[in-house]
Amino acid sequence: QVHLVESGGGLVQPGGSLRLSCVASTDLRGIGEWAWHRQAPEKQRERVALIDTDDTATYIGSVKGRFTISRANNGNAVYLQMDNLKPDDTGVYYCDWLGAMNIWGQGTQVTVSS
Repeated sequence: QVHLVESGGGLVQPGGSLRLSCVASTDLRGIGEWAWHRQAPEKQRERVALIDTDDTATYIGSVKGRFTISRANNGNAVYLQMDNLKPDDTGVYYCDWLGAMNIWGQGTQVTVSS
């Protein structure tokens, strides 16, 4: 069974940066889309970034120009570079891969606070 393992979350001050990683436990053996989602306290989960099979990236408006999604060359990992972080970016961040199956990671906490 394939698992996605996320890392890179933590506590950062406003204006700081974090880089999240999401790595598959085995070769995914196929083409798929990757996405990052977040769930803030008492809010619904929202998708913040997606990279499709053509490597086209899309973002929600609140993170455009600050977040960058990218995938590993072997297709088995995805990253989220987050710059100029704001308190509203606080939440649990999840990655997911949609290919021959849909797989989700367990989440990593990001807290932006002074």
